[in-house]
Amino acid sequence: MGNCPFCAHGACGGRPTMKSAGPCRCPAPCHGWAAATTDPRILTSAAWAAAWRQAAAVAYHPGGAGLTVVDLDDPAAVAWARAALPATRIVPTTRGEHWIYRGAMTSRNAVRPGVDIKSTMAYARYLGPGTGAMADLPDTVRALGIKAPASVRPAPHSVTAPAGGGECPHRTPAYLERGITMAEQRITAAPSAIHTTVYRTFLAVLSVHGRCGCLTDAHIARLFTAAQTKGETLRHCTEAWTNARATLGL
Repeated sequence: MGNCPFCAHGACGGRPTMKSAGPCRCPAPCHGWAAATTDPRILTSAAWAAAWRQAAAVAYHPGGAGLTVVDLDDPAAVAWARAALPATRIVPTTRGEHWIYRGAMTSRNAVRPGVDIKSTMAYARYLGPGTGAMADLPDTVRALGIKAPASVRPAPHSVTAPAGGGECPHRTPAYLERGITMAEQRITAAPSAIHTTVYRTFLAVLSVHGRCGCLTDAHIARLFTAAQTKGETLRHCTEAWTNARATLGL
């Protein structure tokens, strides 16, 4: 719903929960996600009556409920999720699926083709309860929401695979091989924002395979080669890898 005349164009200063926090206490459903509530007195109030008459759908604020929605907009995005993400509560949508995880994070659109992350300061359409047991938010999804650093720290032009020691998540060697292959494909298929894509891909790989010792120098070389075919220099690859490891505490 659009803002009421008193809140239009930010005249009210915004609600206290918004990024640019303000004093607005408007009783109407203004400011999108920031008006989300479960209070039945507000939901049934006169100020909300017109909104209920006009609304074409109902939406909710995932972050406010401690949830994250991975919004998959097409069949290719759904196929990626089925191969790369742990099973969780799934809600069918008009074009794809919503995968709902327990845990909140920063929302971000277009983290990969056909994939948006909706959690804090965002809303998702409510399309039913869905099916499946809800899982905890995985590091793979958190990594997708991290922006590449504006400036990178200097790093040497050689890297080695993590030493390992953590629990191995791989059911079979093919699981790791499929993950590396998908990472290569994600990099080589990127139409733009190559450095950001490389960084996010490195984060995703390390979040799943970086602690158990199964990731080898040969795997890293394949990722670097994919990045270099898209114009990344060896220095940029090394810095992105080093920063990804630092972000994950490896």
